[in-house]
Amino acid sequence: MAEAALENPDLYDLTMSDEAQPLLDRVKKHVKENVDPWTEEYHALGREQAKIDRWDHHPRQVELMEAAKQKARENGLWNFFLPGSESMEGLSNLDYTYIANELGKNGLSSQTMNCSAPDTGNMEVLERVGTEEQKEQWLKPLLNGEIRSAFAMTEPALPSSDAKNISTQAVLEGDEWVINGEKYYISGAGDPRCKVMITMVKTSPDAAPHRQQSQILVPIDTPGVHVLEGMEVFGHDDAPHGHMHIHFDNVRVPKENILLGEGRGFEISQVRLGPGRIHHCMRSIGSAERALELMIRRTTTRTAFGKPIIQLGKNLELVSRARIEIDACRLMVLRAAKAMDVLGNKEARVYVCAIKAMVPEKVCQIIDQAIQMHGATGVSQWTPLAGMYTGQRTLRIADGPDEVHHMVVGRAEVRKYEGERYSALDNVLKIKPE
Repeated sequence: MAEAALENPDLYDLTMSDEAQPLLDRVKKHVKENVDPWTEEYHALGREQAKIDRWDHHPRQVELMEAAKQKARENGLWNFFLPGSESMEGLSNLDYTYIANELGKNGLSSQTMNCSAPDTGNMEVLERVGTEEQKEQWLKPLLNGEIRSAFAMTEPALPSSDAKNISTQAVLEGDEWVINGEKYYISGAGDPRCKVMITMVKTSPDAAPHRQQSQILVPIDTPGVHVLEGMEVFGHDDAPHGHMHIHFDNVRVPKENILLGEGRGFEISQVRLGPGRIHHCMRSIGSAERALELMIRRTTTRTAFGKPIIQLGKNLELVSRARIEIDACRLMVLRAAKAMDVLGNKEARVYVCAIKAMVPEKVCQIIDQAIQMHGATGVSQWTPLAGMYTGQRTLRIADGPDEVHHMVVGRAEVRKYEGERYSALDNVLKIKPE
């Protein structure tokens, strides 16, 4: 990474563009005026709705969300997440990083501006590789915020850290793909607004490992698609969004539903997962900022043993370390975003892997410290910290576990020294081979 940066000094220009600054200002204003005021009510309504039907939204929740979405549209805060788009006004990855940081401070903000996962990744895939017919049927309603979507890749019987590990099969019979298999932790598939899944399947078992997989559009109401249950995350099913366990039993979809072509699934996953990973890290910075804010407000307004809590133990040092680590993470994320803009997604892979390995772990630690300083309240429903923690801890697994990303970064470092004539030990001992 260092060598690439030295060769390309543009990677160190991390300034937000002048064109995007007004957009950031409008985003901040929108969240403050049109999202924050009803956030607590929205979550309280969700708890009430859960007593009746966990897998649906309270009518008042829908009303609040749609009103905020309309205000976002009116203020030009709609579908700006897609960098380099030909069909809409997109932002650079660097510019979007600054905005995503703000979105991460309130988990509802992204949805009000149609910038929520997994829809963002799915829309990017459809925009990049979808046919005109696929775009008309699925991308258009997604861009309009009329439906939601899911991405079905993870399987219970195989390690998903290796994207080639796919057992769900799709066989072409005449003009239809017939799909059989099992997926789990399919985020968003529980939402009643979810209408389509981009599904990773094996179509070419005899091809090279990277050419065996394909991605196929599967409407969730297709006969044979059985949504079995919502998988829990730390004891919570995150209804109605959900992380669903799904069985595909002779599911038939038109052959035209394949994306890009047979055997291109792994290729598409790299298009999707790279930006998805950096978007997660962007929003994580906002979560860390929110945790630090709550930490400071709590410890400076409550006393114990005759002192403000901030003055007890190493609490002040923890605040300092949190600020330092947040700023370090932010700079790493900004540089990864700039690398994607300058070098392209493929060449920026190591930068993205570095932040995916670093940021969720550090943010998890900061949120954990904020919880500790809140005492019992920190794990209660009175603060967002418990939900923030579980989200960040899960993110260390989602879109590739920490270990996979460290492997990518480590291999890149080792490659810098491949082909050298002497080993490190030989060089130190001044031993030259015959």
